[in-house]
Amino acid sequence: MMKKIALLCLVTVLAACATVPITGRKQMNLFPEDQMIATSLTQYDSFLKENKLSNNKDQSEMVKHVGKRIAEAVEIFMKDNGMADRIAGFAWEFNLVEDDTPNAWCMPGGKVVFYTGILPYTQTEAGMAVVMGHEIAHAIARHGNERMSQQMGIQALGTGLSMALNEKPAETKQIWMTAFGAVSNVGVMLPFSRSHETEADKMGLIFMAMAGYNPAVAIDFWKRMGESGGQKPPEFLSTHPADDTRVKNLQAFLPEAMKYYKK
Repeated sequence: MMKKIALLCLVTVLAACATVPITGRKQMNLFPEDQMIATSLTQYDSFLKENKLSNNKDQSEMVKHVGKRIAEAVEIFMKDNGMADRIAGFAWEFNLVEDDTPNAWCMPGGKVVFYTGILPYTQTEAGMAVVMGHEIAHAIARHGNERMSQQMGIQALGTGLSMALNEKPAETKQIWMTAFGAVSNVGVMLPFSRSHETEADKMGLIFMAMAGYNPAVAIDFWKRMGESGGQKPPEFLSTHPADDTRVKNLQAFLPEAMKYYKK
């Protein structure tokens, strides 16, 4: 019996292996993406009901405008590279909520939230595109699914995500919201792993470049974020690359991203 279970787990894990666009990294996603998107709709609606949308019409419209441009670029990239199925079922939505935390996130299905606290750092439409491209890249790379798979583990395969939500709604919701950055334990941006963050940085540069935003703006944005103050842990203890490391990585990848940039 134990051998059958082990074999089933192995087959499931192998079937769950996927390749991240652009970087080509292999990843493991245990949860079906259509189930992730369905859950996203519920969690996103719940979040919006529990949080106040911004009354600033200009800022809210900018979030929607930038989001639409990045989303269109993503759709073109995925179609041109034979990966349109990776965003099947996406119904893009972009909202700005009143929250002083410098944060933003994107759930499966293209459900995006910006916090007003990130706007002093984005400063311009192009700066907002840096964050938008980065957050959407997390969704395209399915980092949340990967994170959920790591946190909930193979034992969740027996019940599935929807049953887990029904049986342990508070616990599963906490894991979900943390996996997608709606709960941050580091105070700035998403608590993904350093490899996820670097991956999203690279993908985000290409997406914003395709949308007509100069990817070089990302360097200044992340420098501003690095100068935002507060005691930060050593890089080996952090889920994020050190500020200097991040900037160096962006500078190294910038020439590739510039190939996609058309003014």
